[in-house]
Amino acid sequence: MAGKIKVLIIDDSAVIRALLTEILNEAPDIEVVGSAPDPIFAKNKIISLMPDVITLDVEMPRMDGLTFLEELMRTNPLPVVMVSSLTQKACNTTLRALELGAIDYVTKPSIDISEGLADLGNEIVRKVKIAAKARVRRSTLPIAQPAAPRPAVSSLDTSKMATTDKLIAIGASTGGTQAITEVIMGMPESVAGIVIVQHMPPLFTKSFAVRLNDMARVQVKEAEHGDRVLRGTAYIAPGGKHMAVRRNGAMYYIELSDGPPVNYVKPAVDILFRSVALHAGRNAVGAVLTGMGEDGARGLKEMRDRGAVTFAQDEATSVVFGMPKKAIEMGAAERVLPLPQIARALMDAI
Repeated sequence: MAGKIKVLIIDDSAVIRALLTEILNEAPDIEVVGSAPDPIFAKNKIISLMPDVITLDVEMPRMDGLTFLEELMRTNPLPVVMVSSLTQKACNTTLRALELGAIDYVTKPSIDISEGLADLGNEIVRKVKIAAKARVRRSTLPIAQPAAPRPAVSSLDTSKMATTDKLIAIGASTGGTQAITEVIMGMPESVAGIVIVQHMPPLFTKSFAVRLNDMARVQVKEAEHGDRVLRGTAYIAPGGKHMAVRRNGAMYYIELSDGPPVNYVKPAVDILFRSVALHAGRNAVGAVLTGMGEDGARGLKEMRDRGAVTFAQDEATSVVFGMPKKAIEMGAAERVLPLPQIARALMDAI
């Protein structure tokens, strides 16, 4: 991309608009070309200013962020970074935005917004730069039409449910909400146990699991320490905790830990994949999906070295071709596939 990254800020708070403008303009390769208090004002500015990236608030007057995002992705797709509060309601809305095609999100601090946003300056700049290089793709999933309601996994009597002798391990980051949703929606009820790391904060992983559980044929839950890994169930690592699997006899169990970040993230895909390599070996299948950085590449290589079948998402369908690219370069991925083929490939391999 030639020249500076042009950013348009959409937020109903004048304070937030001013702070984001100051933070982003301090980066030598970013220029805030305009701002708007709501999407109605923003529409004309998008046409006249032609921004490379938009930062978008979640809840705004006259038109909410989701309605605007859906319209934008249908008529004039652009990279969008959501700016949301860390509340249950905001998490659900932000997840819906990611499903619609937003690239990433920044969590607004709940107190002392001015100082809090300033502290997040590096993260905001980094995510805007990532978004500027990302591939914008709309979801074709019927997100608005969930499956018939089912009980949450934690409320089920699992004492008579079948354990799993196989494991499917998935890791993703930027763009992963959409990618993981597509993969899980393609899984049948009888699939082997699935363990997932998606880089997210705590409330987001809980909301993500609940949303997937409402849509998918498999049961989906945020993992808890000591969970027995069962067939037909997907376990999402909770934000702020590392997740691994351990084997006890013929059964796999979830182990959560509070160690330091690995690859600058927590949960880390490498932690999960290395445990799967050690305890499941050739009884496992692994996939690295879209994401920035290199988390998961080394763990996937360990899985492959121990006999697991391994996949990486291809460049054309990755929002950010970072993690899959590193896995491919290291020889960790046995096959490179477009996203729509990954669910079937995982099932065939297992």
